[in-house]
Amino acid sequence: MLSFLRFPKRRRGKLNGSPPNAAAPAPIGCDLAMRIGWFRVTFDHSDDFKLHEVQLPGDIACAFLYIDNIIDQTMLQEQVIAPLLLEERFDSPERLVSHVADQGQIPVTGMRTVTDLRLATDALFEGTVVMLVHNEPRMLLFPMRKVEKRQIAGSENENVIRGPKAAFVEDLATNMTMVRRILKHPDLKMEHRQFGTYTKTNVTVCYIEGICEKKLLDEVKERLSRIDIDGVFGSSYIEDFIEDNPYSPFPQVQYTERPDTFSASLLEGRVGIMVDGTPMPVLVPVTLYMLLQSAEDYYQRFVAATWIRWIRYLFLLISFLLPSIYIAVTTFHPEMLPPNLLITVAAARENVPFPAIVEALIMEITFEALREAGIRIPKPIGQTVSIIGALVIGQSAVQAGIVSAPMVIVVSITGIASFIIPHFDLGLTFRLLRFPVMILATSFGLYGIIIAIILIYVHLVSLRSFGTPYLSPTAPLVTSDLKDVLVRAPHWAMKHRPLLYGTTNRKRLDARSRLPIRHDDGD
Repeated sequence: MLSFLRFPKRRRGKLNGSPPNAAAPAPIGCDLAMRIGWFRVTFDHSDDFKLHEVQLPGDIACAFLYIDNIIDQTMLQEQVIAPLLLEERFDSPERLVSHVADQGQIPVTGMRTVTDLRLATDALFEGTVVMLVHNEPRMLLFPMRKVEKRQIAGSENENVIRGPKAAFVEDLATNMTMVRRILKHPDLKMEHRQFGTYTKTNVTVCYIEGICEKKLLDEVKERLSRIDIDGVFGSSYIEDFIEDNPYSPFPQVQYTERPDTFSASLLEGRVGIMVDGTPMPVLVPVTLYMLLQSAEDYYQRFVAATWIRWIRYLFLLISFLLPSIYIAVTTFHPEMLPPNLLITVAAARENVPFPAIVEALIMEITFEALREAGIRIPKPIGQTVSIIGALVIGQSAVQAGIVSAPMVIVVSITGIASFIIPHFDLGLTFRLLRFPVMILATSFGLYGIIIAIILIYVHLVSLRSFGTPYLSPTAPLVTSDLKDVLVRAPHWAMKHRPLLYGTTNRKRLDARSRLPIRHDDGD
């Protein structure tokens, strides 16, 4: 039974598809011509692979290998080749390598030596120049990476009014620097890993030693160590492999493009995962309430932030339940409406040939199509087309008698409410769940809505994110962590870190940080 759902067992170790250079056996010995020939075979039909042979003083033959367009050729010429050519004489190849590697005569930061040709091949793709010396087993690696990267700009998806504007970019080194500029402490640890047989994507695991629980960190590392894939192109690839329940519609990791949000999460004892090539690192574990928090909450006064948070929760319920409630009331429970409102709704639906569920599906699917079109078409006309399209289609549908005006109003309010959810993936989840709830409302009325809410609640209660209950700190109830759920307490009142992450260092601030202010009465 259900045999079609079985998946092939994951093999430990390397994938069946081997790296491109795995077929060419490495030459034995230190002959320059043989090693050059090996590299030429490995990079056959690769026009961006460059190889320059140079004769250094003392009749020592060597060769410089690199990938074009990802290294600084001016730096190679001025800081490596020119100083070596100016030397009077090298007695032997060993003396040459010792002169460069051991005595540090070449001013290139991060220079190192390797003897494995495959390690040297991997280094080429990182923007490294490989120097081969005849009859010398050690190869010199000079990091000279030159990669075009996007300038640091403001956040597009997590805008704030009072907070910092900078957002992560696609370059991993730049993102790590941005976090280091915020968390200036040696306990901030960044451990590097590499994923993808062909992409060899660099990934960095970030945490604060002494705050992050070791058990959580070990679990993150264990899940990452099992990943064996051809290529990783973004943090969403990593997310698919490490989440607890891949079949749940609810996101079980949090992504952010803001360095301050990322750093604040690390200070709570969470673990961050940065992926080279994407401006969206992920944070684990996560709860439902975290996905409903915005960076703006922590830069506004706590009274205003609490009010906005209540508005957010209210419109979350509206975006999820309003169409279903409208369908249930108009179909099964019209007596719940005031007489005047009931007459207005009945008059509006008098000429509509479809039941309420068909109206709702027509409008909801049309709204989803307009929303998707607004994202895909060019920005200068995207917003205009989506707004005008909604107005024209809605007005035309009402005049044609396909849908009623109250249904257009309900769907419009629902669509606006869905944009208030800060986390896009969570908003998309509730947009998807809206349709089965509407079908239950059509079948059983308000009882169907209650059944849907109970089923979703049971699922949320059973959901975990790296061992953390998804509805914590309300289920299970942890009263000490409620200061940042329904309300946003003042910063001086949140003296301890959340208990749910298991951190032993819970102290966040000194109790004397907020002492009563005394006013001296002058005579």
